[in-house]
Amino acid sequence: MGAKAFIELWPVLRQLRGADKLGRGSAVMSSRSEHLRPRTTTADRVVDSVCPFCAVGCGQKVFVKDEKVTQIEGNPASPISRGRLCPKGSASTQLVTSPTRETKVRYRRPHGTEWEDLDLDTAMDMIADRVIKTRREFWEWEDDEGRRTRRTLGIASLGGATLDNEENYLMKKLYTAMGAIQIENQARI
Repeated sequence: MGAKAFIELWPVLRQLRGADKLGRGSAVMSSRSEHLRPRTTTADRVVDSVCPFCAVGCGQKVFVKDEKVTQIEGNPASPISRGRLCPKGSASTQLVTSPTRETKVRYRRPHGTEWEDLDLDTAMDMIADRVIKTRREFWEWEDDEGRRTRRTLGIASLGGATLDNEENYLMKKLYTAMGAIQIENQARI
C-alpha cells in the first residue's frame, strides 16, 4: 500500500472530506469495524432481570444465544435505573460466563495442603453437622446476670454485595432462627 493510499484511510481525513463532519459514523469506521455487529442482534431471546449486586435493584436485559448468556445491559424500561448500570452491574455477565467461575464444591481438610472436590450432598451434610455442633457447644440460655438470652455466639454471618435483598432477608431469618445475633451484610455499592 502506497503512502497516498494509506493517508486516504486516515479517519481524520475522511471526516474532513466526507459528509460525516462530526466523526460519528462512516468517517471513523475501519474495514474491520464496518462488518461488526452487536452481540445483542444475534440473541435467541432476551430475558428481563434484576442486577444481583446491591439493594438498588437496577433492571437488566439478559441476551441469550444457544442457552448461554452473551450480553447483559441496562433495561431502559426500569423506573429505578432507566437503562443505566454501575460498573459492577455492567460486568455481571462474568458471574455466569467467566472461565474462572467455580462450579464445584471445593474442600480443603484441616491442616491439608490440597483441595478436593465434594459432591453437593456431602458438603451440605458437613455444613449441617458443623452448624448443629457449634450451636449446641456455644448455646446460651441466659447471660452471667441470669437474663434470658436464648442465643449462640458461635455462629456469625457477614453477607456480601453479590447477594440481593431477598437473599439477605432469608439469611437474616435463618441465622436469627438458629439463635445467632452477629449478623451483618455489605449489600451496598
